[in-house]
Amino acid sequence: MILFHYDKTFEGLLSCIFFAYAQKCFPDMILSPSDQQPLFADEQYVVVSDKVKASRVWSSLEKKLSKIARRMMMSVWISGLPETEMLLFRYMCKNIDHPQGVELNFGDTDVLRVKEIAQQVSREAQRLVQFVRFQETADGIWFAPIAPRYNLLPLVVKHFRNRYSSQPWILYDTTRNQGLYWDTHTVHDVSFSPADLAALKLGQLNGDKQSDEEQLIQRMWKEYFRSITIRERLNLKLQQQHMPKKYWKYLTELQQ
Repeated sequence: MILFHYDKTFEGLLSCIFFAYAQKCFPDMILSPSDQQPLFADEQYVVVSDKVKASRVWSSLEKKLSKIARRMMMSVWISGLPETEMLLFRYMCKNIDHPQGVELNFGDTDVLRVKEIAQQVSREAQRLVQFVRFQETADGIWFAPIAPRYNLLPLVVKHFRNRYSSQPWILYDTTRNQGLYWDTHTVHDVSFSPADLAALKLGQLNGDKQSDEEQLIQRMWKEYFRSITIRERLNLKLQQQHMPKKYWKYLTELQQ
């Protein structure tokens, strides 16, 4: 078994590809320090990220792959699935080795898997954009907790930056304890303490953290929602089909 150790960055993964071709040594596993390490390995190599080498690999891929294929690769990367490193390593090597690239060869299991994961990531990103709910905090910042299956912040930040460009907001991934803060000029990385994170996972801010107007609007919205609901016509199965239950805790109208 041959192991590559890297820093868990995309630049590091590209550096692994450069190293593999330069040394004519191809890994069975690519691991970061946070991954569980196997007990035995025949050969182990530490691959240091190198911007120049990574750029050379990416330039080679740009000649072989369409923009759509490159976007699919990045969707696979942000998915954070355990198979990500080796799947992308094989996918990129196959495209480098083939004269025209293999992105349209859906008989290849790796090509098909890249497409499948990219579609899943794109689908969840669309749902996040549809169902995210911002709440105005007492200090005037619009806050939205999320808990996506994939690391979607890099994929959706442009949408929210353009959609809500004139107001400060925080989009916070409670699963990964990381978020983005838009101050109306620049996007910043933010994180909260474990104690604050536990409360955020409930989906709704505590009353004292909401602005007075936010509390009023939420009460009015809940009352309106109750008044127009015809209980005899409720169809929970159909409701969950169009709005998965995992998003319900973020929706004011579905809170008690």
